[in-house]
Amino acid sequence: MTIAAFDHLNNEEKKELLHKCCGSNRWVKYMMDLLPYEDLVDVLEDAEQVWYKCDEADWLQAFNHHPKIGDISSLNKLTSTADLASSEQAGVSSANDETLAELAGLNSEYEKKNGFIFIVCATGISAEQMLAMIKQRINNDKQKELEIAAEEQNKITKLRLEKLFI
Repeated sequence: MTIAAFDHLNNEEKKELLHKCCGSNRWVKYMMDLLPYEDLVDVLEDAEQVWYKCDEADWLQAFNHHPKIGDISSLNKLTSTADLASSEQAGVSSANDETLAELAGLNSEYEKKNGFIFIVCATGISAEQMLAMIKQRINNDKQKELEIAAEEQNKITKLRLEKLFI
């Protein structure tokens, strides 16, 4: 979709598309306040600036719109972003059962420790790489993980915006 075509949609359609890029209601509101968009560069710059105006509650809301890495059942529950998330997590499709089980166990441990799921921009990353990342990050404190997860969400949002507008 072009940005011009997006600008001609009604506000509800625009909100729905933006919400697929980032699950934070406040982020969507801020992005709507910046309409109309000039070009993709401006959209991506605005998206990042707006993301870092959001607070922890907004970030957590966005994180809740993601399935757990490698968890097919949670992919199916989040129908509005399932198609995006499944392509982003394509690296787990070829993983062996042992790797998937270890990812699932560490995901649960991570969520219990931090209060939110493990967020990583999984595009182009194998299950083994994701496993190495969660092992590296699981011992971080909650504040550090919140900051890293927010950075990862920002990457995911920008990739989704690029897909939307290309």
